[in-house]
Amino acid sequence: MGALHAGHLSLMQRARQENDIVAVSIFVNPLQFGPTEDYQQYPRQLESDRQLCEQAGVDIIFAPTAEDLGIGERVKGDKGEGETRETRERGRQGRQGRQGSNYQLPTTNYQLPTHPNYSTPEMTSVLCGESRPGHFQGVATIVTKLLNIVQPSRAYFGQKDGQQLAIIRRLVRDLSLPVEIVGCPTVREASGLAMSSRNQYLTPEQRERASYIYRGLQHAQAAFIAGKRDRQTLLTTVEQVLALAKGVAVEYLELVHPDTLRPVNRVEEAGTIAVAARVGTTRLIDNIILRDRQPIVAIDGPAGVGKSTVSRSVARELGLVYLDTGAMYRALTWLVLESGISVTDRCAIAELANRCEIQLAASLDAAQPVRVWINNREVTSAIRSLEVTANVSAIAAIPEVRHVLVKQQQQWGQKGGLVAEGRDIGTQVFPDADLKIFLTASVQERAKRRQQDFLAQGQPQVSLEQLERDIAARDWQDSNREVAPLKKAAGAVEIITDGKSITQVIAEIVSQYDQVFARTDQRG
Repeated sequence: MGALHAGHLSLMQRARQENDIVAVSIFVNPLQFGPTEDYQQYPRQLESDRQLCEQAGVDIIFAPTAEDLGIGERVKGDKGEGETRETRERGRQGRQGRQGSNYQLPTTNYQLPTHPNYSTPEMTSVLCGESRPGHFQGVATIVTKLLNIVQPSRAYFGQKDGQQLAIIRRLVRDLSLPVEIVGCPTVREASGLAMSSRNQYLTPEQRERASYIYRGLQHAQAAFIAGKRDRQTLLTTVEQVLALAKGVAVEYLELVHPDTLRPVNRVEEAGTIAVAARVGTTRLIDNIILRDRQPIVAIDGPAGVGKSTVSRSVARELGLVYLDTGAMYRALTWLVLESGISVTDRCAIAELANRCEIQLAASLDAAQPVRVWINNREVTSAIRSLEVTANVSAIAAIPEVRHVLVKQQQQWGQKGGLVAEGRDIGTQVFPDADLKIFLTASVQERAKRRQQDFLAQGQPQVSLEQLERDIAARDWQDSNREVAPLKKAAGAVEIITDGKSITQVIAEIVSQYDQVFARTDQRG
């Protein structure tokens, strides 16, 4: 809604890193404000917002007026409030192209549809919705309009408003909107206070009091790590901390499921502790997600960089399971070729993916430490052929294939305790991985390694020049495919492996792992 800060900047930076074009919407949505709320006072600073967007490399700023979005009549009494001459002029110019048309966008709020296992009030009338009736219908209305107008591949929202994020994800599923909703970690001030445009209402003394909100959540997280799982213990832990802060009036403190927002009595797999409180007249919200899951390490990088070898060794070193996602795509590619299906026959390949069964198992063979079966046929050696290697990227780029295999990978990862490698593990498969690594090396270095691998496996020899051309072509294909292109994940640690031994690379990753969990322990 504008008044952009470091939290919004983090969303822009991640979007910039993962996409070719980045658009930022700025609109103070009147539909999500109640009659006694701060719509008129809400900070509007379009020019400074524009400068921040420019610094972040944003390509497009979408700053519509209420009239542009077809809700002008509903806020007629507030017409012009908060709009600069620039936004009004932009709206006027945009409307000139529609002169002669009497069509008006419908003004009814979007109502979340009912579902056999889903009740609307459980999403919109709990937590913030209890004291802000109609708020989330207003959010859903404008977000739906935004997504329909801009038609993005991905939309980025902060985890700070976990209820809004859950509702938008549900909305997108219910309406089958072709967009991926990406939740991003909450950005905090040095005191731990969650970044918010409303923080500027706080005095220095109030900011200090407000920091107790996150301190309480941290104490609950520490209790969870220590084995406490029941609702009463976790919420009482937060209450005890908040009681130390004078002037913090708690509106609600709840433990809910992060996806459904239903109350949770005991955290089995995941739970969100959500809190809203007023400090002075300023209403603040925050939350923390608790997951009963062992660590996940995501290792991404281009072809031929040694991800499989490194990942297997890292898993063994850390006592985690190695999930060879690349072998799954190779197995399906082998089956496509074996079945005589053209690699361009997307429908036939999608049908084959839905009907196939892939199994992975550890092996004592150092050369092939993971055995692979597809439809009860072992293909451990066959999936490493030149023909499979040449076609696997094209097969992996088919959306239906990715949907089937990513779903299976994520099911395996629900309990964590694994190391996974691929092209998009940290960006798509496990975006909430505890440690993300991006391994890379020069094309020349990777060609030499690939030639040595072929020699060791008894494969036909290929010249270095040809291997370099093949690897460069594969890099381009992986980085430019429409679905889940190869990109360094936000927050990933980049390790350039040229001139380094496998032992050195493994040691570096293990060191990063130790640092991550040392930081986690300190936060708790």
